[in-house]
Amino acid sequence: MVTTTVDPAEVAKFEAMAAEWWDPNGKFKPLHMLNPCRLDYITAQIAAEFDRDLTQAQPFKGLRLLDIGCGGGLLSEPMARLGATVVGADAAARNIPVAQVHAAQSGLEIDYRHTTAEALAEAGERFDIVLNMEVVEHVADPQAYLTACQILLKDNGLMICSTLNRNPKSFVMAIIGAEYVMRWLPKGTHDWAKFITPDELYDLIRKAGLEPVDRKGMVFNPVSWSWSLSARDLSCNYVTASVKRQGV
Repeated sequence: MVTTTVDPAEVAKFEAMAAEWWDPNGKFKPLHMLNPCRLDYITAQIAAEFDRDLTQAQPFKGLRLLDIGCGGGLLSEPMARLGATVVGADAAARNIPVAQVHAAQSGLEIDYRHTTAEALAEAGERFDIVLNMEVVEHVADPQAYLTACQILLKDNGLMICSTLNRNPKSFVMAIIGAEYVMRWLPKGTHDWAKFITPDELYDLIRKAGLEPVDRKGMVFNPVSWSWSLSARDLSCNYVTASVKRQGV
């Protein structure tokens, strides 16, 4: 029997919002706004790690990529367009048909599955890249979850992992701001106690058998109403890159 780090209460929150994934003004508006910034980081890290030229039509051709916690496919679709062979996995069953329908409408072949990181690892699935975006703060056991992600990587594979820092600023921005003031997300979407500091995440990643190689902040500018990457400001949203060295 496969053990799982899935938290049923967290899954239920996203099940309830599944139909709104592709509405840029709906409950996932924050992710739509954040997506260009996330993609800038992801594509740059993949290109650097696998020596790919982003000016080519399909620079990620030949790379197998897992988008864990894929939701409606906001990251899976651009990765498929860039040539990667994409598996999108989500523990929330209602997200999968939403993602499948949108991919079909977009003319993209993406292997969407209602499953978990642990089940994929148990089944012997292996990937060049694991995208692990805004998931680790929703699981019951972050260490066990990240260890499953490490198992899913091939030697010299790359994991991109983003989450939210745990400090007073993130409470104001992500909980009070996003859920209560802007009402971008339903109240209770995030549990501030589950947020993870960058140093804590690096420790978890290392204990899982991966080598952290980079981290950046993702900073919201309320004047330009846009997100950008920052080498210094990791105070709220941030993203990391880590590598599975050969033989680990």
